[in-house]
Amino acid sequence: MIRQLIRSYVLLVAVAIALFTVPVAFTLTDQLRGDTGASVEREASTMARLLGADAPDACRALREMAAAYENAVVQVTPTGTCAPDLPAPARDAALTGALERGDATRDWGSLFIWGPELVVTVPAHQRTTQGDGSGEPVVGAVRIVYPTKEMTNRLWTIWGFRAILALLVLAVAVVIGAGVARRLTRPLRQLNDMASRFSDGDLTARSPVTGPQETQTLARTLNQGAERLDTLIAAQRIFVADASHQLRTPLTALRLSLDNIADGVDDEFVKEDVEQATAEVVRMSRLVNDLLVLARAEAKVTAAEPLPLRDLVEERLAVWRPAADERGVTITLRGSADGRLLVLASPGHLDQVLDNVLSNALEVSPDGSRITVRVESRGDEVELSVLDEGPGMSDAEKSRAFDRFWRGQGLTGRSGSGLGLAVVRQLVSDDGGTVALRDAPGGGLCVTLNLRAAPRSGS
Repeated sequence: MIRQLIRSYVLLVAVAIALFTVPVAFTLTDQLRGDTGASVEREASTMARLLGADAPDACRALREMAAAYENAVVQVTPTGTCAPDLPAPARDAALTGALERGDATRDWGSLFIWGPELVVTVPAHQRTTQGDGSGEPVVGAVRIVYPTKEMTNRLWTIWGFRAILALLVLAVAVVIGAGVARRLTRPLRQLNDMASRFSDGDLTARSPVTGPQETQTLARTLNQGAERLDTLIAAQRIFVADASHQLRTPLTALRLSLDNIADGVDDEFVKEDVEQATAEVVRMSRLVNDLLVLARAEAKVTAAEPLPLRDLVEERLAVWRPAADERGVTITLRGSADGRLLVLASPGHLDQVLDNVLSNALEVSPDGSRITVRVESRGDEVELSVLDEGPGMSDAEKSRAFDRFWRGQGLTGRSGSGLGLAVVRQLVSDDGGTVALRDAPGGGLCVTLNLRAAPRSGS
């Protein structure tokens, strides 16, 4: 839009320059042509009167005037005492008209402006002491061949000066147009910045109410809508957090009750039903915990700070190894990153991310398989990957894996809450990182987390 405004502004200035400058240049060109032609014809007429006088003094004055034209050629027809001193012109239509009909002519040599020479032919009438010669018979003619090189140079000066001036004005117009366009589009850029931040999840983004009345009205409307949406989503988060928190206690009590029932019942069918009920309570507890974590993550109540990644990874692996050992699954840590590697993350986020990713990997891993965790430093980022040897995911499943409440079919059944990877993406995104799913070499799934590296102290 800025370019379109600049082009429109420059085009308007160019049209204005053309309307005011070009006619003036043509006027000056016509004036130069007219003044020069009149001056040369006036000189030729004066010479013609001296030629028509046919007196020694007049002939001397004629020769002096002819000598004053350094770059012009003065020619006269052979007549009287002045004939031997000046060259005679070639016989042509202009000379014939001057001698036979007394016509004075100007020949510019070209229909467009002028040619290389201006030829002025003036008849010379016989003069007496009683008159100026008008009405008397024609006794000769004077022709001045005047080169137009100097006129052409002046013409280039006239048009060149105006062309340079026009270019300077257009350059200034571009600078002014860019400033005006940026000022006019500033409210729109602010609105676009607000929309971009809003689409990235920053519901606190607001646009300044500036610019023309139309953009001010639009900014107020968008700000009011954003305020209303922020309020509704905040209320939803509070509700989810409160509901999740309130549900944790009764679910815990329910699980304890089911455990007590299972311990006091000998009937195998009843025990099986109690175990199924307990499994559902466990799943509901995980769902409530994930909802609570997700609500807190969306609220962004903590700020990212430098944390030792390798220490965090080793701590979480130590927690999950006993569960993996029960099924013969080996968890290994690989990578070139040392213990001094720091990443920017909110406290508790990486713990929850690793727990969710390792829980999913352990759920889909066959007995006796391997889970590999890799940590690699890549400049301003740190890549943390978790690879399993499970069935993996199809492209369609990968596209939906981060959707809330979507559950894939693992080896142990659809026992997840459907929020694990959604929580992972939310927590990683809040800390400025990214998460992606791809096929692991040899089969299985690779969950890759790209985290921001924190600058080391003293670097």
